[in-house]
Amino acid sequence: MTYDTRRGFTRLAVCLAVACAVQASLIGLSARATPCEFDKAERIVAVGDVHGAYDRFLEILRAAGVIDERLRWTGGRTHLVQTGDVLDRGPDSRQALEFLRRLGRDAERSGGRVHALIGNHEAMRLLGDYRYVVPGEYEGFRTPESAATRKFIIEKSPEADRAKLEEETPLGMIEMIRAFGPDQDLGTYVRSLNAVVKINGIVFLHGGISPTVAAMSCGEINDTVRRELGRDLEKTKKAPTASLTAREDGPLWYRGLANEPETFAPEVAKILEAQHARAIVVGHSAYPGPIRTRFDKTVFLIDTGMQPSYVPTGRASALEIRGEVFTAIYTDSRQVIRNPGVDLAVAKDRFLDSFYYGAMR
Repeated sequence: MTYDTRRGFTRLAVCLAVACAVQASLIGLSARATPCEFDKAERIVAVGDVHGAYDRFLEILRAAGVIDERLRWTGGRTHLVQTGDVLDRGPDSRQALEFLRRLGRDAERSGGRVHALIGNHEAMRLLGDYRYVVPGEYEGFRTPESAATRKFIIEKSPEADRAKLEEETPLGMIEMIRAFGPDQDLGTYVRSLNAVVKINGIVFLHGGISPTVAAMSCGEINDTVRRELGRDLEKTKKAPTASLTAREDGPLWYRGLANEPETFAPEVAKILEAQHARAIVVGHSAYPGPIRTRFDKTVFLIDTGMQPSYVPTGRASALEIRGEVFTAIYTDSRQVIRNPGVDLAVAKDRFLDSFYYGAMR
């Protein structure tokens, strides 16, 4: 099935499933704004794209010391940041998303905080773009009544569409679409998420801050994305690439911090200055290797391909930040990747070695 065909049929299914009440819900929708700047966090742990890899997600959270074997919060006052893309590509995305929401409540009781951010795939789900939904995700919403629900929807559809709908509407699909509606529990939760947070002067988001977005504060970005996925949803659906949410240079889709050459460093410096930030941490651009740093260790790329069906050679990872020390965490090891004191000493030794051997020639 093509994207356009699926979008057309699922739009029809949703309209019938919720009795065409979405527009009325949107009129009264007002997603709650949440704070996006935090200081004096003792410890930060950031995890990138999950894409339904629930088991691997739990493994890396345990390795980072924020949950125990019983899935209880053990991070104390840690700030855990998940940079979006919990959904799509993997079968257990609903489980991962709902666990992340529950973990946020547990963390707050211990003085910690979970910052679940919205990624481009969460935005796609809200915009009715199901290209990357896998069968297991529909199965996660299937109920004993799913067959009857599908039959009811199909019988209410135009006769010419019924055979196609029967073929291309798997059980659980209608329930999944409904669950992310603006007046439903999961839909309300995802629409409440921030796109950007800044903690201890470090900006965290899914795609990246581009030069055209750099002047916007985290509050302005978050308010705009919420409005585009909330009150202005229908407008955003009609022209997604005109929105901050779905633009290629927007915070959910921008890949420049991963893909631009090192000569882009002066622009990165301007972005950091405009954001009043010392570093940026992003997911989105999957790379099956260690966590990467760029632009003199001011940009950290933490999507290392957690979902094996998407990145077969990928693995789960987390980035821990304590003060000025940045440490990559894997399920089997840890590696300090930025420590200004050590980095300065190494640079000094290299300079002295170069000077000494140059003088000996």
